[in-house]
Amino acid sequence: MRRKNFPNYSLILVTITGLVLLPFAILKRSFKDWLIVYLVSFIGNFFSDEFLVKRGYLKYPKRLFPKYKIHLPFDFIHYPLILLYYNQWTLNSKPVGIILKLFPFVIPQTIIETIASKKTNLIKWKKGWTWYHSLISLC
Repeated sequence: MRRKNFPNYSLILVTITGLVLLPFAILKRSFKDWLIVYLVSFIGNFFSDEFLVKRGYLKYPKRLFPKYKIHLPFDFIHYPLILLYYNQWTLNSKPVGIILKLFPFVIPQTIIETIASKKTNLIKWKKGWTWYHSLISLC
């Protein structure tokens, strides 16, 4: 595999992994509830990503769907899937547990996004956007 094509392969691999895991996250006890959580996160993330891209804070030079300026796999699969698993894990937790259980989700995601911003052409941060903006927006 060529180093130049690694970002494309990684995008495809992560998207396929997300699609495989998605049914396991939705087909839990209350299908309707988890479907609503998925759709709300899907819609919210779509509009927030679109807003940030239009304002010039984020840019996705390499996309699986070049027609769209936003990152569709992240907006429609990755983020809603992570949110589903987080909601299921914290379903019966107390406030302190909810906050502490947030870190295993957002810290790795922030680290991966920071590496992708610095080492690949998958995401470009502009207008002063940094890793802590990503961390706060994921929380």
